[in-house]
Amino acid sequence: MNKLDNALLNLLIKDGRMSYADMARELDISRAHARDRVQQLIDNGVIEQFTAVVNPSKLGKVISTFVDLKVAPYAIEEMAAELADCNEVINLYIMSDLRSLHMHTLTDSQETFDRFARERLLGREEVISVNCTTLLSRIKHGRGGAKI
Repeated sequence: MNKLDNALLNLLIKDGRMSYADMARELDISRAHARDRVQQLIDNGVIEQFTAVVNPSKLGKVISTFVDLKVAPYAIEEMAAELADCNEVINLYIMSDLRSLHMHTLTDSQETFDRFARERLLGREEVISVNCTTLLSRIKHGRGGAKI
């Protein structure tokens, strides 16, 4: 990674559909060089994918809930795999203590989240504790991964 790579990544974080010609003009390099550097970033796994950022509220997903789940260690991976397949779960992490799952869910109503929690989380032998908090307001939202 060099300064040019960082500059290309910052441009792509702002606009993942930016053309190589626009990148080249912005950075005063050739279009071919911009294309080659971006391809190298892809080949090296720095860029994992190009994707659309969707506004969930426009799709009716207005309840954003963060869940911290303590799970018996023997069940952590199986529970994580099961939850990863749920449409309500948009982010899911196994934490370093190897018995905690942190997840972010999006649902269309509090009732839908309640149904999800009752069906998938509550009353399960392997679940030790559940802590849910609903988003009140978003102050900062990072898009495109880490700041470069």
